[in-house]
Amino acid sequence: MNIGLQNLGKSFGARTLFEGVTLQLNAGSRYGLVGANGSGKSTLLKIIAGDEPSSEGVVTMSTGARVGVLRQDRFLDDRERIIDVAMQGDHIVWQALSEQARQAQSESPDPQRVADLEDRIAAHDGYTLEARASAILQGLGIPAPYEAPLSTLSGGFKLRVLLAQVLLGGPDALLLDEPTNHLDILSIRWLETFLEGYTGCALIISHDRRFLDQTATHILDVDYGTVTAYTGNYTAFEVEKAATRSRQEAEVARAEKIIAEKRAFVERFGAKATKAKQAQSRLKQIEKIEVEELAATTRRAPRLLFAPLRPSGRDVLEIEGVSKSFGPKQVLRNVSLSVRRGERVAVLGANGLGKSTLLHIALGRLKADAGEVRWGHETRVGFFAQDHHALLPDPNVTVIDYIWNLVPTEPTAFVRGQLGRALFSGPDVDKKVGSLSGGEAARLIFCRLMVEKPNVLVLDEPTNHLDLESIEALVESLRAFEGSIVFVSHDRWFVRALATRVLEVTPAGFRDFPGSYDDYLERSGDDHLDAQAVVLRAKQAAREAATAAPVQRDVDWAELKRRKNRQGLLPVLAPL
Repeated sequence: MNIGLQNLGKSFGARTLFEGVTLQLNAGSRYGLVGANGSGKSTLLKIIAGDEPSSEGVVTMSTGARVGVLRQDRFLDDRERIIDVAMQGDHIVWQALSEQARQAQSESPDPQRVADLEDRIAAHDGYTLEARASAILQGLGIPAPYEAPLSTLSGGFKLRVLLAQVLLGGPDALLLDEPTNHLDILSIRWLETFLEGYTGCALIISHDRRFLDQTATHILDVDYGTVTAYTGNYTAFEVEKAATRSRQEAEVARAEKIIAEKRAFVERFGAKATKAKQAQSRLKQIEKIEVEELAATTRRAPRLLFAPLRPSGRDVLEIEGVSKSFGPKQVLRNVSLSVRRGERVAVLGANGLGKSTLLHIALGRLKADAGEVRWGHETRVGFFAQDHHALLPDPNVTVIDYIWNLVPTEPTAFVRGQLGRALFSGPDVDKKVGSLSGGEAARLIFCRLMVEKPNVLVLDEPTNHLDLESIEALVESLRAFEGSIVFVSHDRWFVRALATRVLEVTPAGFRDFPGSYDDYLERSGDDHLDAQAVVLRAKQAAREAATAAPVQRDVDWAELKRRKNRQGLLPVLAPL
C-alpha cells in the first residue's frame, strides 16, 4: 500500500511547522522520520494516522487499508490479559473470536452465525493467533506468563505489549513513534529483523542512529519548514544533506558575488556619460539575478561541558559481593566490580537483569541484601536517572530556580549562561519543570550536572528522549570529560562511541570486557547482540590477512603443495 501526501502543511497560530509537503511513500520501503525535537515529526505522523487534521493539503491511501499505529500516549486497561491485548492487533480475528465466545456462552446460539464466524476465523488464520501473539511477545522480551494481567508489567513492558499489538495486526502500513524506547538491545535486534522482512510501508520516528541505519531505506527530514526525502539510511542521509546544503550556500555566495561586482561597477561609473549605458545594463542584469533565500535550520545542539571541580583518586568504585532480590526473584547475586579513574564503563544486557538496580545500590538509593559498596578518595558523583521525576521532584519550580537552588551564590549571568548551553533561553527559563517535555527534562538534568561539577558520572539511559543532535553533542562532551563514567544504555551507536569497557549482564551473571564495544563484540564470540558487526569484522580480518600474506609467486605450485602437505593442510599425494 502506498501513502500520498499532497501539498501538506501544518501551522499552530503564527508558527508553521512545515508546508508544501508532496511525497509518495511506497510499499516495501521503510522511512525514517527525523528532525529536531518540536520540529513536527510526531505531528506529521498523527496527521497521516488521521489523529490530527492538517492545516492544508491531503493524505491519500488505499480504501480499506489497514494501518498499524504505535502511539506513545495510549492508555491501557491494567485488568486485561497481556496475550489478549496483543491479540487485539488482528482486529478482524479478535472480533470474530470474541463473538464466537459469546455465541458459545449463549443459551440459544445462532448456528448460521457460528458457521460464518468459523469461516472468517479460518480464512484469516485465526486459530494460530494466540501462537503468533506469543511469538511476538517473546521476541520483544516481554516476560511470561502472558495470561497474567497487564498490571504485572512495568510501564516500559506495557509499551512493548502495544508494539506487539501493532505488529501482529498484519497492517498494510506501520506508523511507529519511537518504537525502540524501553527496548533492550536484544529486543531492538529482533525488531530490526522483523522490519527488514516487512513488505508494507513503514514510517518510523526514532532517535536511535544505529536502528535507523539498520532499518531505513529512506529518510524523511523535517527541517527548513518542510519535509525532504532522501534515499538511503541515516548515515547516507547525513552526507547527502550536508552536500546539498553546501551546494546551495555556494550558489547563493556565487550569485551575491556577481551582484556585488555589478553593483560596484554601477557605483563607480554610473555618473559618467561614457559608461552610463553599461551601468544601466548591469542594473537590469542585477534585477534578473535571483538569489535563493535559504531557510534557517531547526536543528540545534546543546553545548554541554562537564568539568570536574577536582580529580578523584585512582580507585573510584569498589563493589564486593552485592546481592539483591525483589520477593522471590533474585536480580543480583554476589556481584563484584571495580572502576578506575578515567574509565567509561558501559553496562549492557536484557531488561530485568539488574542493571539499573546495580546503579541504584552503588549510589545508595537502594539497599542491597548483602555485600558492600565503597567510593574512592575525593569522588564526587553526579547521577542521571532514567526516570526524570526522581531528580525533578517539584513540578512547580521554574527551570531557572531549579538550577539556581543548586548554586545559590552564583550570579544570574552564570545561571542563565549554563541554561543557555542546555538550550534554555528567553521565556524557556521560566517554564515550570512539570511542563517540560522528555527532551527538555533531560537537558535540564545535564545542566544540573554541569553546575554540580562531579568527577564521576553515573548515567541510566541518558539518550532517552534526546534528538540526534543532542546525542551527538552529549557524546562529544562525555569524551572530553576528565573523570569516570558508568552508564547503562541500549543505544548501540552511543555505546560504541563512548565505552572503553563493557560489563555485560546475563542471566548467569556479569561478564567483564576491557576495551571498546567493537572489542567486546569480537572477543565475546557471540553474535546475539549485533550479528552483522561480527560478520563485518570477520570479513575485514580475512581481507587484512589476505593483504598481509600474499602468495609468494617465486615458489612453484609443486613446492607450495609439498609445504601444505607437511603442515597437514592437504592429504599427502602419492607420486605419479
